[in-house]
Amino acid sequence: MTPDSSRTLSASEYVLALFEPADEVAILTRNRRTGRTVQRIATAETITSPQFQGWLRSENEAGADIFVGMNPIKKGANSRTKEDIREIRHLYLDMDRGGQNALDEIRDSLDVPTPNFILDTSPDKHQLVWRVEGLSIEESEAMLRAMAAQFGGDTAATDSTRVLRLPGFANRKYDEEFIVQAHHESEAVHHARDFQLQEDSPETPHRSEAAIARAISPGHTSQSEHDWAYAKRALARGDDPAIVMQRIADFRAEEKPNPEYYARRTVEKAQEALRAALGHSSEGIHAERIDVGREP
Repeated sequence: MTPDSSRTLSASEYVLALFEPADEVAILTRNRRTGRTVQRIATAETITSPQFQGWLRSENEAGADIFVGMNPIKKGANSRTKEDIREIRHLYLDMDRGGQNALDEIRDSLDVPTPNFILDTSPDKHQLVWRVEGLSIEESEAMLRAMAAQFGGDTAATDSTRVLRLPGFANRKYDEEFIVQAHHESEAVHHARDFQLQEDSPETPHRSEAAIARAISPGHTSQSEHDWAYAKRALARGDDPAIVMQRIADFRAEEKPNPEYYARRTVEKAQEALRAALGHSSEGIHAERIDVGREP
């Protein structure tokens, strides 16, 4: 699904896209003016009911911001501590700088898959959500920190108990009303191998403001973009895709946790770009889909 064909979701549609109807989910309302915060844990089906949505609308109209927990809660739990998280269902980024340039950088990145959902939370600010499975809490939080460091996201939004904004409601943080919107961009469910990120550790350098500015500037070219450009040139001159893939994997062997998978994705994206540029004509390029080294 391309950005132009993404579908805007209502609050209820978004909740049911994130969760199964019987999943226990945390909903939080926070009124900055009064200091009142309310958290309720209910099934996704209950949250999408007219009665519950009516309560959320009344809270929002009274000045409260509306948030939803991003991972399901264990049955019977009445809080959303790490011990209460049933499983990791989502990874996310809170992007409060860079606007469209930062969003395009992530959409075009070879290091992360296309986000499943992109939320417009205020002018030029976004929250991105990926559906995942098979990750532990520790693995997910390490990946959240690595993504925030790599793409300039909010490093405070890197815990598994995080709540993000619920679409369809006004963002009450600012004087001018802004209705949060959620765009559904992909149906895929991702795994750890789909995120080719530098492993997070205390020694991993977090990007400075200057580095973030360079990364989202129009002239910035990342190493992944260099790899992609090389793959396009090599394929256009007729090099065997499997050989191109192996060259990239060898070059990136010490930097990527799964260089073969990264290289295959890079070459496949290059093939797609060449086919699009040539109007799907195969003349002059070797453009069959690669299955060499594909993971199950």
